[in-house]
Amino acid sequence: MKQFRDRTAVITGAASGIGLELARRAAAEGMNLVLADIESAKLDAAAASLGIDAGRILARRTDVSREDEIAALADAAFTRFGGVHLLCNNAGVGLTRVSWELSTADWNWVLGVDLWSVIHGIQHFLPRMLEQGEGGHVVNTSSVAGLLSTPGMAAYNVAKHGVVTLSETLYGELLAAKARVGVSLLCPAWVPTAIHESGRNRQDRFGAAKPAEGLSASYEQRMASAVKSGRLTAADMASEVFAAVSEDRFYVIPHRKINNAIQLRMDDIMQLRNPTQLP
Repeated sequence: MKQFRDRTAVITGAASGIGLELARRAAAEGMNLVLADIESAKLDAAAASLGIDAGRILARRTDVSREDEIAALADAAFTRFGGVHLLCNNAGVGLTRVSWELSTADWNWVLGVDLWSVIHGIQHFLPRMLEQGEGGHVVNTSSVAGLLSTPGMAAYNVAKHGVVTLSETLYGELLAAKARVGVSLLCPAWVPTAIHESGRNRQDRFGAAKPAEGLSASYEQRMASAVKSGRLTAADMASEVFAAVSEDRFYVIPHRKINNAIQLRMDDIMQLRNPTQLP
């Protein structure tokens, strides 16, 4: 996808973090914007901060864990702008617990936001993007957690591994269909966003997570410290994404130092070794 100006981008999780920086970059490229997030006030503030004409932007509160709200977002986007050319399935939440302490509600929350939202985004946007015949691109935000298996992050790891294999499968299918729509997979490592505080947006129907104790508390503290220590910013992620889209490049792994850990995991698999645990 080489042309961005006057085309339309849909971005979930757009009120903060990587989603907001994707919106800023899309606005700078002259795109129309459809921004979705569960935090209404922050979403409205984010939209206003972009400083673009009101006719070029639609901000819509969306609970991406609900299929009907993703479907409504698609209807609103195509009705308002007539087409969608860049779909960024970006919304995400995190929860740090050892596997045996995760409740069914915990799993449903994380998988609903991090995996099912991507599935439903593809279901409700991609067929129309293909039918419009104008070309386009899908960007799915996963994580290096989709390429590794870090202890204490089972629900997040499972969701992000799901996004990886879904995206890889989709890539092959779009090639087989000779489609004019491409796909890229964003796998960041630690970026100083507020994902470690995403429990603030946990929907009431999932209830509150049980407070972390013992080993879970240790992992939770480590996760928070790692997020805050990230040296690459959300703006860096947005730059990497737009470069990949313009190059029609699938893998977007901005934190290149993580390659050694990815290679180590692959070596463990190929040599039938027990998983190597990193410090």
